[in-house]
Amino acid sequence: MENLTFIRNILLLPLFEGTLVTIKLSVLSIFIGYILGVLIAIGRTYGNKFVNLLCEGYAFFFRGVPLLVQLLIIFFGLPSIGIFFSPFTSAVIGFSICTAAYHSEYIRGGIISIKSGQMMAAEALGMRRSTAILCIIMPQALRKSLPSCSNEIISLVKYSSLAFMVTCIELTATAKIIGARSFRYTEIFITVGVIYLILTFIVDRILRMVEKKLKIPGIE
Repeated sequence: MENLTFIRNILLLPLFEGTLVTIKLSVLSIFIGYILGVLIAIGRTYGNKFVNLLCEGYAFFFRGVPLLVQLLIIFFGLPSIGIFFSPFTSAVIGFSICTAAYHSEYIRGGIISIKSGQMMAAEALGMRRSTAILCIIMPQALRKSLPSCSNEIISLVKYSSLAFMVTCIELTATAKIIGARSFRYTEIFITVGVIYLILTFIVDRILRMVEKKLKIPGIE
């Protein structure tokens, strides 16, 4: 009974506020990261030698360096050269550029799965290459890569807990602050785990609906 009173009276409101920050952080990072990932995937597949090399290097670096290290460089390292970001902005930048590297790989896989004959047919009909990419190749590639990108989106919601390392007060940071005051870590982090479980469940349901809506008739 005492545990329920603690959760209801002391824990839920601060965690709710922290959850709102987590949602805002995740939504911004997902949107920016996905758009950036699409651009990088196009550059890796259809760009000239320089663009291809640049995009390949981006994907290699940000998939190879741990996300936590990237966050620490952005928040603690960049100020040494005069570049400052707030904790929230640092977290959004870190999550966005990291998840973009993974999205680019999934989307590139979707692009190369499209038969080359479609591009040849479009060019034979007089369609510009850029138009064919945007209107014919990418709509199919984005649909095919959606399941893999969905996994990355769900992972990002959970990885958002790393934002506390750059002093962004989101769900996990709020829980740590309450824990430091009350020393009731068991109730606190079980509650936090349940909240993350609910968030990922909701995101998973939404993404499944999107996948079902965007399935290519007769192919998937």
